[in-house]
Amino acid sequence: MGAVILLFHRQLQRVIKETADGYALTSVLSVLVHLDPFETMDNGELGFSWITEILNSGYGEERERMAGQVVQSLGRHFFRTEPVSLIYVKPTWIPPLLGFLSLSNKFGPEIPTGYTPFYTPNTTRPPEFTALSILAASLGSADFGPMLLPILHSTLPSTSRLHARCLALNIFQGFMSGWFSPKMEEIPSKDLNKLVQAVGDPFEFLTPPLLDGKPVLPPDYDPMMATTILIEFASSHLWRKHLRRSSFASCEEILSTWSGKRIALRCMLYMALSRHLPQLLSTATKIAVAIKRLEELQCWNTVEVVIMWAWTVGVVNPVDHDSWQLIGRETLRFYQIHGAERLTALKQHITGEDRFLGERHRMESEMEIFIELPVLKLHSNSTFRCHIYRNLSQVCQLRRLYQLFGYDPTTREGADEETGVPSGNSVASGDSVAPSALPMDWAYDYQRESYLRDIYTRNDARYNLR
Repeated sequence: MGAVILLFHRQLQRVIKETADGYALTSVLSVLVHLDPFETMDNGELGFSWITEILNSGYGEERERMAGQVVQSLGRHFFRTEPVSLIYVKPTWIPPLLGFLSLSNKFGPEIPTGYTPFYTPNTTRPPEFTALSILAASLGSADFGPMLLPILHSTLPSTSRLHARCLALNIFQGFMSGWFSPKMEEIPSKDLNKLVQAVGDPFEFLTPPLLDGKPVLPPDYDPMMATTILIEFASSHLWRKHLRRSSFASCEEILSTWSGKRIALRCMLYMALSRHLPQLLSTATKIAVAIKRLEELQCWNTVEVVIMWAWTVGVVNPVDHDSWQLIGRETLRFYQIHGAERLTALKQHITGEDRFLGERHRMESEMEIFIELPVLKLHSNSTFRCHIYRNLSQVCQLRRLYQLFGYDPTTREGADEETGVPSGNSVASGDSVAPSALPMDWAYDYQRESYLRDIYTRNDARYNLR
């Protein structure tokens, strides 16, 4: 059967190159929509080569329809069962899809308003939607960022003729490493701005279709992932000037609650550990730049999440004095301006990191990757060691936080309640917030620190923790 398919492939290539009878070629390709000629080969390699041949042929406007029929055949092959969350698309397959989508923008037919392709059979969906679905389910490559821009410019807006905003956002997420590629430095600023404006608020998309009277959201879409990319944009000299407050409108509302902050932090953790976005706010300088830009946009809740991320164990090296001075200044300034009562969430994040970092350790184990954290030195077969290090790291972060705000847990001295000036030597006069205003149990945390340090000392030699 494989030999028959290859023979058909050679004949079809010859016919396409000859630019002979367009009607006959269209008829042959239309029959393929109802078959799966790629099943024998177990990939769509031949189909992508046919698209390339058609795009390079002299058939004119007919190329859009011909290539679309091949795309529909590929959809039948890749989406036998749905939903499909991942397709191993070779990098050489992406340019033909982008070429077809570009051609479709010029010559493709209008699609009826309110069309919901997620809930129609594969063979009756517009081929453009199938091409986008393949891209959205592929492993994104950093090489194709510039090529994707015009496609996303046209498909991201809610006014797109394809009504495929959620798919386009998935593509935006999937190819996220490309947005930080050096190749993007060559893209005109107006095109970068156009992309950010097209992304808009990732939580806003077309009104979802109804199923049994209830809204049904498209599969495999997580708006918090797209928002995390925008947060990373805030730390980038290339992107930050293009951000608008409207991009974070829904996010600000969600992050106003503790549960919303946890969702965002877990998403950020996943993206950093899964290597989707390993550079995510990875230095104190990037964190400070992101805070400044988000403050300019008056996105206070998003700023608070960035600060919580900065205080997450393993993000910034704990012995990097200069980095922590910078983080400390930004942290102190934010809570002085916006109120010490917000510190409850930061402390809750730090003291809850036994669970948060346990989730981090679980993710590392499942993904079979090893992250050399500055303090934790996590390893999947050393549960006790991880527990001790996680708790000690929390204690160190709490001590750093207390001293930052003018309280020394070792002497139990704090700032004067009226002036807010520390009585110890923690911070410079006038820079602190009175501990009486801070929603923290200083004595309990100091006792916890002493207890954990005692455990660490007693087990140091036994478990070789150094």
